[in-house]
Amino acid sequence: MNFNDNLTGYLPEQRAFASRVQALLKEREVANPKAHIVTFGCQQNVSDSERIKGMLILCGYTLTEEITEADFILFNTCAVRGHAEDRVYGNVGATKKLKQANPNLMVAVCGCMAQQQSVADKFYKSYPYVDIVFGTQQYHRLPEFIYRRMTSKRVYELELDNKEIVENIPISRDGKLKGWLPIMYGCNNFCTYCIVPYVRGRERSRDPQEIIKEATNMIKSGFKEIMLLGQNVNSYGKGESHGVNFAKLLRMINDIEGDFRIRFMTSHPKDCTEELLDAIRDCEKVERHIHLPFQSGSSKILKQMNRRYDREGYLKLIKAARDRMPDVEFTSDIIVGFPGETYEDFCETLTLVKEVKFTSLFTFIYSPREGTPAAVMPDPASREEKGKWFNELLIAQDEISEQLNRSLIGKEMRVLCEEDLGDGVYSGKSEFYSSVTFNGTPEVMGNFVTVRVEKYENNTLYGTIIN
Repeated sequence: MNFNDNLTGYLPEQRAFASRVQALLKEREVANPKAHIVTFGCQQNVSDSERIKGMLILCGYTLTEEITEADFILFNTCAVRGHAEDRVYGNVGATKKLKQANPNLMVAVCGCMAQQQSVADKFYKSYPYVDIVFGTQQYHRLPEFIYRRMTSKRVYELELDNKEIVENIPISRDGKLKGWLPIMYGCNNFCTYCIVPYVRGRERSRDPQEIIKEATNMIKSGFKEIMLLGQNVNSYGKGESHGVNFAKLLRMINDIEGDFRIRFMTSHPKDCTEELLDAIRDCEKVERHIHLPFQSGSSKILKQMNRRYDREGYLKLIKAARDRMPDVEFTSDIIVGFPGETYEDFCETLTLVKEVKFTSLFTFIYSPREGTPAAVMPDPASREEKGKWFNELLIAQDEISEQLNRSLIGKEMRVLCEEDLGDGVYSGKSEFYSSVTFNGTPEVMGNFVTVRVEKYENNTLYGTIIN
């Protein structure tokens, strides 16, 4: 656990609340108070939870992996898919018995689910053992919320109009090798299937100097991979006075001294410019992998999704990237069975997949989200039909992945050794996103090594370290 203590920059009033929480815990003789965080959803939520953990440490808690040991339990929730919401309700419901066993226990719910008014009301009214409910733009006030609950009634805060980005929140990072670095928050795209703009608010970009400062600190702390995060990183800097767009930001981070690499997600095709592709090509620390969700290969469906590009435009973008970087790898997101989609529309997705040849895909059968335009669109295709299309897509992608992996045999890759599998076997990801397994000695762990791919078996690449 890597704790970045930024107390001098964090809001003075929240530091004061944290000190008061510590004093109250001591006064109430809560010995070694512990906190447990449960995170659902995307990488942005994981990054938010790292800041939540930092604030809890500031309040005097230590972190525990055992929920039964905790004096404070927080659920950082996701609203993108219904399955995640169902899991949240089940997990929160299970804390009722824990509260009965531990009168000092506090339970909090935050994140995208909690930002939805109807969901927040449900937690507040139907789950009386939930002490604190707060939304996606109120994380920095957690010490205040804990103090208010310890001294008064339950807390319920859902403000979404806060455009301020609070910097220097203390961070407890989950790893020491690969780290998350948010560069912006919110989304302006309003894709018709997506709840994110309604629960994360409008786009807000961090000051570039704050990003550089955080990246520099991470690198000095030993991080080898920096993952830049945003709902749409390609639109970083739009409307801001500092004049730094995403392409310029990549170049600035690339210029930081140190042996590290840069990844980013998620990208929106409509904002992927030639200037950005040039920056990816020119920056030796930016990996030759672009996650570029296209969602559907049908221009008709893309229009209904409000994606603001078409099939032709997406393929033109892929070509522009490969003209600059012939070895670039792509991954993507696909929604199967969007309302009104026919099998003919799906086949356009299938042919696009076969033409582009993605390294891997994140595929989903459409799940309606209440409050989005798509949720009320006519949807004549049955779940069974969509399931058949989905399986057809998986089979096609499996064949492509195998072809691509076999084509890597004999290739040399720069791999970040991330995992010790035991018995002298290690694994890591290359600059092209491919995972490779290889033999080595303990000193390779956490370092970059050059690996020559020797074979591909059982969906795994195997290689040999050559330096």
